[in-house]
Amino acid sequence: MAPKRWLPLEANPDVMNQFLLGLGLQENQAECYDVYGLDDELLEMVPKPVLAVLFLYPLTTKSEEERLQQNNEKREYNNKVYFMKQTVGNACGTIGLLHALGNITSEIKFVEGSFFDKFFKSTANLDPMQRALFLENDSEMEVAHSAAATAGDTEAVDDVNTHFICFACVDGELYELDGRKSGPISHGPSSPSALLKCTFKFTAGCC
Repeated sequence: MAPKRWLPLEANPDVMNQFLLGLGLQENQAECYDVYGLDDELLEMVPKPVLAVLFLYPLTTKSEEERLQQNNEKREYNNKVYFMKQTVGNACGTIGLLHALGNITSEIKFVEGSFFDKFFKSTANLDPMQRALFLENDSEMEVAHSAAATAGDTEAVDDVNTHFICFACVDGELYELDGRKSGPISHGPSSPSALLKCTFKFTAGCC
């Protein structure tokens, strides 16, 4: 059987915000915003506090070589970090949003009984692969993802060469959360107030 594939999400804050609200994020808890540039003035335009950062980048030979090298490295990480593997093709946008929400559950609220409320309660004690399989087999998320993937401004296509990852600050460390990698990667000390600048200081030189 071929691996499951979804249509990719568009990098569109309006689409993502509707997606999040539809699955149970309470209104006025958090919203997605575009970052228009890396200059200090443009970063200051992003509403505060910044709880997590989604980063979209093109897949290249170099980035894939680095990913494979990192997957061969043994890593220990804080068990407070919420991390899940990606087993569904083109699901990186949804995985990125789940990584963001999963690491800020103390800062936000979900509608009781909603998809997100049930998902994070059900997966809290699962390992990264079990979380991935839980998502892969969840028809409600698949339908919601499909609706969001076809709601953007551009035509949804199956074949893309870009990838979403998430950055979040957990216990004073900046973590890169990429479901195609073996685990979270710490990029050193950070804080919620410095999360945005720390993320783009790292990503400006990594891809």
